[in-house]
Amino acid sequence: MEDCVFCRIVKGTTPESVVYADEKVLAFMDIQPVNPGHVLIIPKVHASGLSDLDEETGASLFKVGMRIAGAVKRSGVKCEGVNLLLSDGRAAFQEVFHVHLHVIPRFEGDNLRISFGRKYSLRPEKSELDKIAGRIRDGLR
Repeated sequence: MEDCVFCRIVKGTTPESVVYADEKVLAFMDIQPVNPGHVLIIPKVHASGLSDLDEETGASLFKVGMRIAGAVKRSGVKCEGVNLLLSDGRAAFQEVFHVHLHVIPRFEGDNLRISFGRKYSLRPEKSELDKIAGRIRDGLR
């Protein structure tokens, strides 16, 4: 996909600071980091969303994400914790429509906030949870 910045990075036509690469994924520094040490991990094959990605490559994204998270903690970069963040779809705030996993180093006072809606504190009835769980199980078939 010529118009996809991440595909251009995979092809080598857009420069990046590579952290890790294998046959399935590429990890590189985010050029607009939340905090120093912010890494993006992408599949080398174009996939707009998670459902467009095969499970093996999806698993590779998260395996590499776990390894990168540990490496960031050991790197000397200020890091008291890590967020792994993957936004899938416009409603989830995905901006680049090529699957990508953020590895974001976190530390006390870094000012990044993840906010849940007003209804977060309201707990649904178990029957409602069971009904939704059944619908999701059906979707697995």
